[in-house]
Amino acid sequence: MSKGRRMSKLFSSDGKSIILALDAYYFSTKTSGIEKTIQILPRLVENGLNAVITTYGLTKMYESEFSDLGVVLRADLSTNIFKESVPYTTELHSVEDAVRLGADGVVSMTFPGSENEANSHKIAWELAKDADYWSVPFMCETLPYSYHITTTESNRVKELADAARIGTELGADIIKTRLTGQSQDIEIIEAAKKPVLVLGGPETNDIYGYFNYVKHCMDVGAKGVAVGRKITLNQSPVGVVAALNTIIHKNGTAEEAAEVYKMELERERALKI
Repeated sequence: MSKGRRMSKLFSSDGKSIILALDAYYFSTKTSGIEKTIQILPRLVENGLNAVITTYGLTKMYESEFSDLGVVLRADLSTNIFKESVPYTTELHSVEDAVRLGADGVVSMTFPGSENEANSHKIAWELAKDADYWSVPFMCETLPYSYHITTTESNRVKELADAARIGTELGADIIKTRLTGQSQDIEIIEAAKKPVLVLGGPETNDIYGYFNYVKHCMDVGAKGVAVGRKITLNQSPVGVVAALNTIIHKNGTAEEAAEVYKMELERERALKI
């Protein structure tokens, strides 16, 4: 299978994507909601979900549940899952492992500016090289200094743009990164030169604020999102995906997305789902 055909399993024909990150088991103990969300994947697919980022174990356990989705295998692993900043990662899976598993892509993190910078870049480069050999898309998650925002520099447009470009120079086909919510975020998109998927979002319980953030990301040129806990920990994962679909695939407003979310939440409460 060509890399283009595999990319088409991760992105819709509009070149955009909603990806659910289920890979937290590789770098965190905050995994609540993952198994429950997997059980309702058919409903998420109906509402616009394109693909999942997952682990080797989950891909084996839930082969049938992932059958209608693009699958991206997380190829690196935190060296200390009890340390939330995820300062160090190590290589884990090869692209050949992903191909044998039936995955459509692979992903690893890089941490420009961190003590682990050289090692994370080497992991990314090896994956990119082998991904080209096997015609598998490589997604590089480019995060200045740390997985979490730890300093002003780790969430500044200049550093984020530089980190995104480093991912591209290492050979990435897709860049996964955070944006700041500022109009200057367009500089990150332009620096990447590759489709940008936005991770996470503002640390807030305000789901409506999150929809505004996603709309901003799309307006500056992002091609979608790759998000985990914003979906898995929400009281209505289906509502969140449907709302993201409204913004990302239907070019709707944040207000329209909020209304879609509200309607789905009310429907689930009425049916006691």
